[in-house]
Amino acid sequence: MAKRDFYEVLGVGRGASADEIKKAYRAKAKELHPDRNKDKPEAEAQFKEVNEAYDVLKDDTRKAAYDRFGHAAFEGGMGGGPRGGGRGGYGQQGDFASAFSDVFEDLFGDFMGGRGGAGGRNRAQRGSDLRYNLRVTLEEAYSGAQKSITVPTSVACGICNGTGAEGGAEPQTCPTCSGMGKVRAQQGFFTVERTCPTCGGLGQTIKNPCKVCHGAGRTEKERQLSVNIPAGVETGTRIRLAGEGEAGLRGGPAGDLYIFIEVREHALFQRDGVNLFCRVPIWMTTAALGGEVEVPTIDGGRSRVKIPSGAQTGKQLRLRGKGMPALRGGGVGDMLIEIAVETPVNLTAQQRELLREFERLSEDNNPEGSSFFSKVKSFWDGMKG
Repeated sequence: MAKRDFYEVLGVGRGASADEIKKAYRAKAKELHPDRNKDKPEAEAQFKEVNEAYDVLKDDTRKAAYDRFGHAAFEGGMGGGPRGGGRGGYGQQGDFASAFSDVFEDLFGDFMGGRGGAGGRNRAQRGSDLRYNLRVTLEEAYSGAQKSITVPTSVACGICNGTGAEGGAEPQTCPTCSGMGKVRAQQGFFTVERTCPTCGGLGQTIKNPCKVCHGAGRTEKERQLSVNIPAGVETGTRIRLAGEGEAGLRGGPAGDLYIFIEVREHALFQRDGVNLFCRVPIWMTTAALGGEVEVPTIDGGRSRVKIPSGAQTGKQLRLRGKGMPALRGGGVGDMLIEIAVETPVNLTAQQRELLREFERLSEDNNPEGSSFFSKVKSFWDGMKG
């Protein structure tokens, strides 16, 4: 029976692009896969026909030959025939599996790390990134600081210069995978690709490993680093030190070090973004008569704050520009003073008598209390009704 036109098999026109051909193949292969059509014996033959068509049309050179000569391009010694030989190019199971493996790599190669173990051909691997949690005071977050930290990490071996080989010799191409980092095994219609067991996917082996690092090219060591803490950092701020992470494997580039900042709680100030809060207790007489109190500021200075007469607990006063600086510029926040009227304790007999006299003379001087108890009386009266 004459072969069907390959474009017809895939359901595309002769002017179809490579992406259109691939898309059409995916749809057909999914539709006709033998595992999904166990009740249709003809599906396997159609599936092979689809793979044969795609194997030719996905290759620019073979596609050009097919466009010019049709099926005759791969018969009668014209050259460019299917890789496995035999009529139709898929008479042997190995050829079919090889072609299907190529298609599988086309579909999933990027996700699995590229075709043919390209990653394995790299002689080195990048080191891991590291994290370091650093606690700073609010004062250091306000002004910025230089901090010295000790980081346990892997560094390039000084004996083999990071190569992993004795005397700094170059690693050799892995004889098992020929430097690909991966090996293939045939399983029925499929070709399964696995990490090379000899080189662990590196594509290279070391004949005489370094006696210090045992072929890894790096050793464990503690390093002293100086970290610049910019003014305005907050809890959760992340500082990246490029190349200060774990050393790469066999001479690969080092990873990065990430410093995560935690700002400690302060005894006097609470922070909200760029603003600071400070709760200041004042005498009952100061709250009633008004006056001034001296409060601290985060820069170590002092500011005098005027307390208006009749000030109540919870009243806030603002000191502009006395808060925290914004990270990377953007101005400075404010400091909010929250008043807490303090009730005297441990009174003497004379103080008690004076306060009782003051209470008798102050029946009309408590507007909030008078309003509250008036509402309470109305509530109770309503409950009786």
